[in-house]
Amino acid sequence: MKLKPLGRTGINVTEICLGTMTWGVQNTEAEARAQLDYATDAGVNFIDTAEGYAIPMSAESYGKTETYIGSWLRTSGKRDKLVLATKIAGGGGQDWIRGGSAPGRETVRAAVEGSLKRLQTDYIDLYQIHWPARPHYHFGRSWTYDPTGTDGAAVRAHMHEVLESLDALVKEGKIRHVGLSNETAWGTMQWLRLAEERSLPRVASIQNEYGLLQRHFDLDMAELSHHEGIGLLAYSTLAAGVLTGKYLGGETPAGSRGEVVKDGFWRRNKHSEPVVRIYVDLARRYGITPAELGIAFSLSRPFLTSVIIGATTMEQLKADIGAAGIKLPAELLAEIEAIHRMHPRPL
Repeated sequence: MKLKPLGRTGINVTEICLGTMTWGVQNTEAEARAQLDYATDAGVNFIDTAEGYAIPMSAESYGKTETYIGSWLRTSGKRDKLVLATKIAGGGGQDWIRGGSAPGRETVRAAVEGSLKRLQTDYIDLYQIHWPARPHYHFGRSWTYDPTGTDGAAVRAHMHEVLESLDALVKEGKIRHVGLSNETAWGTMQWLRLAEERSLPRVASIQNEYGLLQRHFDLDMAELSHHEGIGLLAYSTLAAGVLTGKYLGGETPAGSRGEVVKDGFWRRNKHSEPVVRIYVDLARRYGITPAELGIAFSLSRPFLTSVIIGATTMEQLKADIGAAGIKLPAELLAEIEAIHRMHPRPL
């Protein structure tokens, strides 16, 4: 398993990261433990989770995924061999998570302490802000995104407060590095500037959606990543399974994300279906699966640190990890770019 640097931290992580957000709703604890055993035995050293998991987020599923991981960490004896990442909820809409409040001076510490307890560990390697506490274009909101009502000074003041809170926890050894998720180029630069000006923890990575159907990161974020040394941790590379083609023709396989999330399953739409059919056909012509195509493509990107894979079955997990060994030929990559030119924003 290839290792890549996690920003400027000095830590190396595997290019495949084990995602965990289905554990507690779509997957049982026994299934979660089996996935952890298989992935780590296969060489994966990077695990990503969040206090809000399992998905879909609810008061009943809150903290379940971290709890499953913590139980496994206690019995496996592998904690010191792994890079463990989790996230604090960004606030808004989740009333069961500290009243739905955004991260702040008091809530950051409470969130970290809660995650440490559930994960049964003394430290978190990478602690991430799950989403910005302001309007943003992620989670399917790019078509209606409008930043003009945002108060920049207020945003920076909030970031400063959060970074100071994180700094105290870094100094206590409870977290080692900080990262972002679902951020923008402007937002990331504000975090970086504050860290530099105030000698606060520097952002190590950014976890944004990226894959054949969602390529916002190719532009200003790619430039930022290159110059600032902040690699992408790509989530939803397979567009929550849409890219595999299993939802084509209105199909909803039993136990799939589409069945569980229902109304919130925005990646399946009239714009994505035509291009999914094209990518499914492309993969078949080259003798690989659409999932292998999607993961191998994301791994080929110069700004990519790690692809976060998520699986509900062991068969999916094995295939996704195996995709790291596939190198796409130049002619296939050229076909992808031609398709992207014709279908640049299907989500």
